[in-house]
Amino acid sequence: MIRARENLIGARVFLIGLILAIVAGILSYMFGRKANELIINILALLGIITGFFVSEKDVQTFLLASVSLVVVSYMGISGLVLGAAVGGFSIQRVIASVLQTLLALFVPATIIVAIKTMFSISRS
Repeated sequence: MIRARENLIGARVFLIGLILAIVAGILSYMFGRKANELIINILALLGIITGFFVSEKDVQTFLLASVSLVVVSYMGISGLVLGAAVGGFSIQRVIASVLQTLLALFVPATIIVAIKTMFSISRS
């Protein structure tokens, strides 16, 4: 019962963070970076909380998915920012902004889960 409740908390925090990251990415593009600092800090905190609540049976799947998302988001930001600077398309800047906020959520969660996994391996 505790394990199921633990997964429910992590899932809800993750869903809130995911929605907030997408909305914050769009809003930070529209209103500038000033409002973005607080939201990035909130997303990082939600990522840390999410990382603590990932169950041991879901660690491998979570790490594979989150590392993939982090790498692809980082590469997407690099490519889209360059494309937006050359092409001037605003949709590319919106996508880059959303990817940046997703990184703020996923990087702390991935680090926490990876550290938890390393401690679990060392105990075995």
